[in-house]
Amino acid sequence: VQLQAFGGGLVQPGGSLRLSCAASRSIFSISVMGWYRQAPGKQRELVAAFNSGGGSTYYADSVKGRFTLSRDNAKNTVTLQMNSLKPEDTAVYYCNAVTIDVDGTPDHYWGQGTQVTVSS
Repeated sequence: VQLQAFGGGLVQPGGSLRLSCAASRSIFSISVMGWYRQAPGKQRELVAAFNSGGGSTYYADSVKGRFTLSRDNAKNTVTLQMNSLKPEDTAVYYCNAVTIDVDGTPDHYWGQGTQVTVSS
């Protein structure tokens, strides 16, 4: 699976940004798809992800109520709408997709990182 990320940039605290990730194949064939982020000096963390199997969406506690993950099945795209951004949201954001092999082994795929900077 190839992933291409769009969006990111510089925004003031309280502002909004949108990140999109386009997959090279149908997202129905992808078990989990979403976004991670990595701030300088910190580990990469899962921000939000959509689980195709159960139809559920996960959000990290730090972004609940501010970020919304949506999907466009026709365009094989997931979009992360980020509102009420805080300086602590500053990080490189990575699109991620997980597929499951026939033997049950998960395979992770990553898009190129996109910088999100929240600063006045």
